[in-house]
Amino acid sequence: MKQISSDFAPPLKLIAPFFKFGVIYYLLAMLTLLFFKPDFVYAQTDVAGWVHLFLLGFVMMIIFGAMAQLVPVVLEAGHAVVDVYYVIMPLLAVGTVVMVAGFWITPVLLPYGGLLVLIAMIIFAIENFATLKKTALKTLTVSTVKWSNAYLLLGILTGFAIALGLAGSLSIDVGLMLKAHVYAVLGGYVVLTIIGLSLILVPMFSLAHGFDETSINRAFKLVIGSAGTVFLGALFGWESMMYIGYTVTILGILFYLHQIYILATLTVRKEMDIWAKSMIFAYGSLIVSLLLGALYFLLGRESVLHASVWFLLMGFIASMITGHLYKIVPFLVWFERFAPLVGKKKIPMLHEMYSKEGASVFFWFNASGVVLGGIGLLFESDIWFKAGASFLFAGALFLMVTMQKMLSYGSDEDTSTEA
Repeated sequence: MKQISSDFAPPLKLIAPFFKFGVIYYLLAMLTLLFFKPDFVYAQTDVAGWVHLFLLGFVMMIIFGAMAQLVPVVLEAGHAVVDVYYVIMPLLAVGTVVMVAGFWITPVLLPYGGLLVLIAMIIFAIENFATLKKTALKTLTVSTVKWSNAYLLLGILTGFAIALGLAGSLSIDVGLMLKAHVYAVLGGYVVLTIIGLSLILVPMFSLAHGFDETSINRAFKLVIGSAGTVFLGALFGWESMMYIGYTVTILGILFYLHQIYILATLTVRKEMDIWAKSMIFAYGSLIVSLLLGALYFLLGRESVLHASVWFLLMGFIASMITGHLYKIVPFLVWFERFAPLVGKKKIPMLHEMYSKEGASVFFWFNASGVVLGGIGLLFESDIWFKAGASFLFAGALFLMVTMQKMLSYGSDEDTSTEA
């Protein structure tokens, strides 16, 4: 397990807004699912609006907040300009709203929302690269930060080009550009970030030690190459090149899953807390997504593809994020408010800073919603899909309340031990 230091961690007041707004956007994304039908095409602007609400408002917001904390800790070097995160958060928050409004109300707004998001992400990427220059470490996690930020820049530039194209300000092939944009963001940035952080967080929270890293190093190299292959194939319309990239991506993810299996066999943690349950469900969903993706290439049915993407986004990525929130947020609050009191007075344990019962309710609502929604998409059943969306919305309510209480734990306003 990699040893990390907290000496370079930024203050909680800088990071907390990312988590607060991320969870709010997650709640809104789950609420709006109730108004969608399970039979759709990805070219629909309302679907594109929901995807951006989920990915920008929730996934990117939480990842940016987590990276603000973890990047300097892992690199053992302070942020180059930490105060830029006070600017990144509102730019991303407002830009997301304007972009979603552009998809749902009028495309005229898309370039404006896209520009705000573009500025936020460029600032984030530049600050990360500047921070990377301050470290001499050459670990896998450091490499993933470099490559993931490079793909993030490609993703946001193609995304802004798409926004201009939809608004009629730029003449481009939106379909091809969209594929390049999606793969740069999801395959390049999000997946690489998860791979890099998994090498730090999963061993740390599962208490796994002394493991071989061959599989995750292979996964890292394969995903880097496949993301670039698909990006170029989509950009120039070379479909055969894209299929090669898809295949290599699947191979890379299989190596990543093998690394997670190795960690699971070494763990000494026996308690099935909210984090452990979320990780099991997340990796189970990833396997289901891969199987459905392979089935789609055999059958060519759009509903199978929709279900595959659903289990990837809602089952794997969302569960990975929410599960880690129950570990990361209590630690950040504890470190800032209680660490100085060690040896002076009784302080709470991390697991005491949220309600286990409330976390369990969230998990089962979330897991049930993902499974029911996936079945609804697979068989294009409106009843099953709406049932899944209802469970997800209920779970999101629990998550938002829990997040607020975790962040306020030990403050002057709230010193209770319940969440």
